Amino acid sequence: MSKVTIQEMSFFAVIILVTTAFIWLILPFYGAILWGAILAILFDPLKRRLDIWLNGHSNLAAILSVLICICIVVIPGMILLAALAQEAANLYVRLDTQELDIGGLLERIQGVLPPFVLKIMSALNLGSFDEIQTRLTAFLLQASQAFATKAITIGHNAVQLVASLGVMLYLLFFLFRDGMDLTAQIRQVSPLSEHHTDQILNRFTSVMKATVKGNIVIAMIQGALGGITFWALGLEAPLLWGVLMAAVSLLPAIGAPLVWVPAAIYLLASGDYIRGIAMLAAGTLVISMVDNLIRPPLVGKGTRLPDYVILISTLGGIMLIGMNGFVLGPLIAALFVAVWSLFTEDRSQG
Repeated sequence: MSKVTIQEMSFFAVIILVTTAFIWLILPFYGAILWGAILAILFDPLKRRLDIWLNGHSNLAAILSVLICICIVVIPGMILLAALAQEAANLYVRLDTQELDIGGLLERIQGVLPPFVLKIMSALNLGSFDEIQTRLTAFLLQASQAFATKAITIGHNAVQLVASLGVMLYLLFFLFRDGMDLTAQIRQVSPLSEHHTDQILNRFTSVMKATVKGNIVIAMIQGALGGITFWALGLEAPLLWGVLMAAVSLLPAIGAPLVWVPAAIYLLASGDYIRGIAMLAAGTLVISMVDNLIRPPLVGKGTRLPDYVILISTLGGIMLIGMNGFVLGPLIAALFVAVWSLFTEDRSQG
């Protein structure tokens, strides 16, 4: 082995060690960095237009782009978080004081269920309705308390929140201003060929846009429709259930029904057939139809991934790294498909 080869290997080892140390250093702010990059990609067309309108004043265009992101994303998000924490706390109090009669609801459900359903429940060892009531009440109490506590903790932990928000906005400014130069530097230092680098970067950008823009648009629409439906039917905590529906709407196909189907069953089991049928109609014909109509052109076209791959990668990402996983999960899956497609293409051409 020549001396030059040893030096090159040593240099590559130093690069790997330093890069690993740097990633470890910025890991506490990975969420802020991730969402800074996401906002930069999503609002890049707006920033380009501002560059044209301001005759190439890139700094001013970047500042205005950051201010627009604050007005459209940051401020509404904080307001929604505060309102959501309040509703979750109110729901916990009502459950804790037994103002919401879970036992009476389960008794009414038991009264309307046919005998064969009760036999199936017994065969599956699901327990008696008293046991189900105890488990359900405990679960709702723990879930509402945990949700409210988490939201309040985020609000009270002002130092971490302000630091993460500051890092995101600070990074966002430089991504707006120097995004093109940064992309050019990535292409220049990439050890891959120019064709492979361009393909992967383009895939990364298209998947990021399709996943975030498509999923967030769908989640916002379904959450808003769900909250309005719950409010119109006079159900408890419509904002809480609307936001919950928006969150589960990130899962394709199975998302929103996880919220409105139990609500419809609750109304029907309570003997409120008019509101129960109204909930079923709104859920089937309006809320779920949004997913069927909007998701294919917004998400499927951009990611070019089968629905089952998007679903599994989204679930896996959320389970491993939390809510940021709904972006990183499909992104990793799409890059996996892109890299292997490039490999297959090279092998076939070779």
